[in-house]
Amino acid sequence: MPEVRIAAETREEFGKGAARRIRRAGRVPAVLYGHGTETRHLNLPGHDLMLALKTPNVLLRLDGLNNGSEIALPKAVQRDPIKGFLTHVDLILVRRGEKVTVEVPVRVTGEVFPGGVLDQQLVQIPVEAEATHIPQGIDIDVDGMQVGEAVHAGDLKLPHGVSLQVEPDTLVLHVIAPAAEEAAEEAAEEEPAAPEPVTEAAASGEGEQGG
Repeated sequence: MPEVRIAAETREEFGKGAARRIRRAGRVPAVLYGHGTETRHLNLPGHDLMLALKTPNVLLRLDGLNNGSEIALPKAVQRDPIKGFLTHVDLILVRRGEKVTVEVPVRVTGEVFPGGVLDQQLVQIPVEAEATHIPQGIDIDVDGMQVGEAVHAGDLKLPHGVSLQVEPDTLVLHVIAPAAEEAAEEAAEEEPAAPEPVTEAAASGEGEQGG
């Protein structure tokens, strides 16, 4: 996987007010940690970071750090719930040759045999891979698959050096009959809501008024 170079700068200001000023300047607060190092607080260029994060499990080469460049993987990304812009990013240090566990997209191509409906159970799957050779996705060709046929995790063709982190019999996708799909949707719609938990006060009769 190619690396994306990002110009990082050490963050000196903290708190909500400082974070707002950083974002108004077009930058994103971030923290960098891992390998037993002290957590570092950074500011990253918002536009460049947003473009980089469009690639799953992108490797970021952070330039401008006190001890030189570092390679990092996005660990957690926070966005504004309404406008969608980046508000904060957690990054974890990685080293060449190091194995990491990540979730990669399951990419489906082709069309199932007419009369069947594709039911995809997993859109991402956890794998272990070398940090600088994380696959961008795992491809599955469903062309011509018929009702009753399925693909399990153990059936996936993984790149060299990549291993599954789920049981091989985990269902990834299968082809079902349209009637089965409709029945499943109806059952989901008719499923009763879970009862609310009983609080200790209610269970003990506290708060009830005497007759």
